[in-house]
Amino acid sequence: METLYQECQTRMQKALDNLNREFGKLRTGRASSSLIEDIKVDYYGTPTPINQLASISIPDSRTISIQPWDRNGFSGVEKAILKSDLGLTPVNDGKTIRIAIPALTEERRKDLVKMAKKYTEEARVAIRNVRRDMNDLLKKQKNDKEINEDDMHRGQDEIQRITNDFIKQADALLDTKEQEIMEI
Repeated sequence: METLYQECQTRMQKALDNLNREFGKLRTGRASSSLIEDIKVDYYGTPTPINQLASISIPDSRTISIQPWDRNGFSGVEKAILKSDLGLTPVNDGKTIRIAIPALTEERRKDLVKMAKKYTEEARVAIRNVRRDMNDLLKKQKNDKEINEDDMHRGQDEIQRITNDFIKQADALLDTKEQEIMEI
C-alpha cells in the first residue's frame, strides 16, 4: 500500500511540476528566462530551443538579453521570437539580442489569468486521472484477492486525501500566479 501511495504522490507531483512550468511561460510584466528558453529556432534546418543556442540573462527586471554562441544564429533567434505568440520584439545590436518586456494592459492581464486558470484545470484533471488509476489498481488487487475490502476502502480514502492535498496546492499556485499577473 505504501508503494501505491508513493507512486500516487510522485505522479501527482509531476502534474504540479508541469503546472509550474506552464506558469513560468506566462508573461507577468517581469523579465524571466523561462519566457523564451523553450522557443524553437530553425538552426541549420533543425528546430533547437534558444537555451541550447545562446546564453540568456536578465540584466534588469524588464529586459532579457540573449547572446548566441554562433554569429549565424542571430537572425534565426530573432525570427523565432517574432513568430512566438508572446508579442515581444527583439532588438539586435550585433553582439546581443535584447528584448524589452512592456508593461501589460488590463485586457492582456485578464487573458493571462484565463490561461492560468485553464492550465490549473488541466493539472486538476491530471491529478484526478492519477486518482482514478490508483483506485482502479486497488479494485484490481481486491478482485485478485491480494487485499480485502476494508483495505481497499482505506486505500481509497488515503488516495482521496492525497488528491485533495494536491488540488489545494494547484489552487494555491493559481492564486499566487493570479496576484503576480494582476500586480501593476
